[in-house]
Amino acid sequence: MPVVPAELLRLRSSIDNIDAALIHLLAERFKATQQVGVLKAEEHLPAADPAREEQQIARLRALADESGLDPVFAEKFLAFVVAEVIHHHEQIASGQHEQPGSTGNRSAGPAERTA
Repeated sequence: MPVVPAELLRLRSSIDNIDAALIHLLAERFKATQQVGVLKAEEHLPAADPAREEQQIARLRALADESGLDPVFAEKFLAFVVAEVIHHHEQIASGQHEQPGSTGNRSAGPAERTA
């Protein structure tokens, strides 16, 4: 086995820490969106909110650009998350519940609603 340079190990450790933080942040986000889903169901509001979604896309694209992240990537990432949130909201409205952030056996594809 080749020796792994110390700098590579340091960078990988940093990446692992960032990945852990991302997972924890996504879990918190899904906890909040589950509460939104319950409120929407109680108020008989639709699962999707296209106006809000467009605002979020614009806001996150700008944040990505300011941060040196590809805005197209940021939008695709948001689209994936929002599609999952909408799926959860639809389940809550229909009386079905999944764990927050769980996709079960479902796979979200690019053809799904993106916002």
